[in-house]
Amino acid sequence: MQYRSMPNSGEQLSALGFGCMRLPTRVGGQVSSLIDKDAALRQITLAIDGGVNYLDTAATYHLGASETFLGKYVLSDGYRDKVNIATKLPCMAVRKKEAIREAFRKQLEKLRVDVIDYYLLHSLDGGLWDRMVSFEVMDFMDSIRASGEIRKMGFSFHGRKDDFVRIADAYDWDFVQVQFNMVDEQFQAGIEGIRHAHGKGMGVIVMEPLRGGSLVGKIPAEVQKIYDTAEIKRSPVDWALRWILNHPEVTLVLSGMNQDEHIRQNLQIVSDALPGGMSAREQQIVARVRDAYDQLLQVRCTACAYCMPCPAGIDIPAALKNLNNYHMFSRWGARIGHAMHLGVQTQDGRPHWTTDCTDCGKCEEKCPQNVPVRSVFKQVQKDLEGPLVKAIAAGGRAALNRGEKREEGDS
Repeated sequence: MQYRSMPNSGEQLSALGFGCMRLPTRVGGQVSSLIDKDAALRQITLAIDGGVNYLDTAATYHLGASETFLGKYVLSDGYRDKVNIATKLPCMAVRKKEAIREAFRKQLEKLRVDVIDYYLLHSLDGGLWDRMVSFEVMDFMDSIRASGEIRKMGFSFHGRKDDFVRIADAYDWDFVQVQFNMVDEQFQAGIEGIRHAHGKGMGVIVMEPLRGGSLVGKIPAEVQKIYDTAEIKRSPVDWALRWILNHPEVTLVLSGMNQDEHIRQNLQIVSDALPGGMSAREQQIVARVRDAYDQLLQVRCTACAYCMPCPAGIDIPAALKNLNNYHMFSRWGARIGHAMHLGVQTQDGRPHWTTDCTDCGKCEEKCPQNVPVRSVFKQVQKDLEGPLVKAIAAGGRAALNRGEKREEGDS
């Protein structure tokens, strides 16, 4: 494992951190509190045994179950001394000053710890920061620092670049957590914000290195052709992680790994993805890949699922992913996938199309990417929700119901 130093303390952090927002669940998908204990514990310990010493969670991950899982099965099972635990104050849920201390107390209880190593204000933008300041959050941060209940104080950010700089300059932060990847080089805080934070002696934690998986797995033919021009052949995930860690300002990159093979692969990549390790030619290839994705991506959704659950039952991340797939890959493949995701494989067994949207706007209020979900739904309806797609879904549901009845008869 490669380790990098926190600029303000010299503390050594693994260049790869384990994100606990996308743990395996018993029902599939991260919008569930039903974490698959055996699979999740196996994967986290695999990462720790491979040298990872930073676990990232939040009060909201897995509908609140992520912190509880870590406290019960990981931090109390001999691994506490091997890892740093990072979690976040759910700022969007705070409506009064007193709620800050209460939320923090509950997090200590769920994690079963006396000290949180890395504590963050979660998902700040300019407006949310101003609201937290009005609740005297800086006094609160000073107090938990002085009491030793936390070791490092930071914030995660989803907003405009000028607000990032304003927040970074407003307090004596130890570190920041920002979205950064080969496509989002200038998005939100961007490379300029990262350099600003690094220049102030702050550690930089990178989230969404693969944009929710959209930069890996099946990739557009146009992108693969660009990768194929490289002298050294790499997988898409290798390109993505290596490009981020090429930046000396980056302390650590978080990955929401929920397959054993992904963990082994990432451990191997990170071991020699050193600052300044990419050649000028390789950086040119990444720039061409970025341009290609800019042309292809219809919506900049990272599948973080902050928009969920939808009051109308719509699987919003799946709908937006299907729209991107429609424009990047097979149109009929995307339509069939949409029929399955929204019309068949739903939590309650009933279809929930984007036309069921009640226009409440809650998803847009929560979206850290500022995706205009309701407007995008109109494009989803045009491209993916025609009569034939709904007929395919109806057929799929009927087949599924027949299979379930046969199983009941056999039993």
